[in-house]
Amino acid sequence: MAATRIIPMHHNKGKTVAQCLKARIDYAENGEKTEEGEFISSYACDPKTAEEEFMLSKKEYFRLTGRAPKGDVIAYQVRQSFKPGEISPEEANQIGYELAMKLTKGNHAFIVATHTDKAHIHNHIIWNSTELDCTRKFRNIIGSILVVQRISDQLCLEHGLSVIKPRPYKDREKYSDYPKKRTLRSEICEDINVAITKNPRSFDKLLHLLEEAGYEIKRGKNISLRGKKQKRFVRINSLGAGYTEKELREIFEDVKGTERRAPQKKEFDMLIDIQAKLAQGKGRGYENWAKVYNVKQMAQTLLFLQEHGIREYSVLEEMAKSSSARFEELSSSIKAAEKRLAEIAVLKMHIINYSKTRDVYVAYRKSGYSKKFFEAHREELTLHKAAKSAFSALPESEKPGGKLPTVKQLSEEYAKVLADKKKAYSEYREAREEMKKYAMAKHNIDEFLMKSEHEEDEKKKRRVISR
Repeated sequence: MAATRIIPMHHNKGKTVAQCLKARIDYAENGEKTEEGEFISSYACDPKTAEEEFMLSKKEYFRLTGRAPKGDVIAYQVRQSFKPGEISPEEANQIGYELAMKLTKGNHAFIVATHTDKAHIHNHIIWNSTELDCTRKFRNIIGSILVVQRISDQLCLEHGLSVIKPRPYKDREKYSDYPKKRTLRSEICEDINVAITKNPRSFDKLLHLLEEAGYEIKRGKNISLRGKKQKRFVRINSLGAGYTEKELREIFEDVKGTERRAPQKKEFDMLIDIQAKLAQGKGRGYENWAKVYNVKQMAQTLLFLQEHGIREYSVLEEMAKSSSARFEELSSSIKAAEKRLAEIAVLKMHIINYSKTRDVYVAYRKSGYSKKFFEAHREELTLHKAAKSAFSALPESEKPGGKLPTVKQLSEEYAKVLADKKKAYSEYREAREEMKKYAMAKHNIDEFLMKSEHEEDEKKKRRVISR
């Protein structure tokens, strides 16, 4: 017996499509729920890189069709829950795979994750809203839930499992004992408890955590809160014992003044070209401020050089060049990785399309290349020819001995390239900051030396004139 539910997965506000896909797929593939990934299966994608492959297909869809997707549905999910004790995780995963294959007709990449952390074994089936050929989207019609239920019931009967029999409303169980209703104040108290577990250092930090959680804070004689579901502000002092402003402040009194703030590392910026600013119309007041600002920035620049043991200009120049070269190298490697990821995704798509349409092409050839047969199977034959053209265009290095790589090999390479890209990107951010600091330090020293030379020339001219 299996209960099913189809859920369109929407693009959340404040997050990218990739972040939304990753969050949903990561939850489905949670190792604690799937016996460390033992009960995860997939079709036309690798479970480890499913969100990346889904994203590439959406970009390819836009490139091929030029159509921007309507709405905010990025994928679909079916939850399939089985009766406790009636099925094993292996069989549940198999039924989930068959359900997904029949529902999508093999036109969409999907993953099936079987969770065993509850008393009832259940499947999370997630499939890409974009078809494998990147030309169409999945249509979620009004009766989709009935189609899913019928397919699920049919598969359960084939596997010797029970099915849910629909009952009239009058025969259903009536519930009279309902849980106690949660009030807005109790929800606020729970959110305050959650914020306190994050170890805020002061009462103000606690309020800041509540703001991050979505609360609006009104400060004054009596501090008030308003959450997303609230129409009016609620005073903290009205929350009850243990949650008044005085009691909450007392929590932080013991540690008040005992903690020292970590000293912030002094940053510096480029010196201001005062003469250029005066030429643009800046006045005397700006000139005085800029002189003080340049002195401070120069002092911080010298402190930076001292901390890094740089005492000669040639060393600074070499460090600026090497940091810039390292940044360019990492930038090039990331671009190359992104290009390779796109190539692998396209090649996988062609291999899958070739495999699906091979029988149609054989029948077309046996028909003597009949025009009637071609018109009846135009879409399949077009995909087949496109795949063959792509295979012919591949360099020999990618098909040694004329043999194409398998989908599994491409998935493994995709995962490796993606991991290398993520690693390089973390180094890329560090290299970018390092390059900026050395470039600014060199610029400031250059400006200072040019100014010193200019002032020395002016002194020499004055001496000559005075003679």
